[in-house]
Amino acid sequence: MKLPIYCPSCEEKLQVAKLTCSTCGTEVSGNYKLPVLMLLDLDDQEFMMEFLLSSGSIKEMAGKMGKSYPTVRNRLDDLILKIKELQNGK
Repeated sequence: MKLPIYCPSCEEKLQVAKLTCSTCGTEVSGNYKLPVLMLLDLDDQEFMMEFLLSSGSIKEMAGKMGKSYPTVRNRLDDLILKIKELQNGK
């Protein structure tokens, strides 16, 4: 299940307000921004995870995905652009 990142009412970005320890019940409250990578959709998060587990090898990623090197390279370039836009608040 993906963590909701936008308000269902006004569609603004949500922020984390409380963290809870499932072992002892300790709660930490505040107003925290979500990390940029959590703002990506699930498909992009999974791509990033596979990319890291492939030690950043586009050739290995292409083999795992059954896609051509240029296709994976383009996907990575699109993802880099998306991350830069999220960092800049767009």
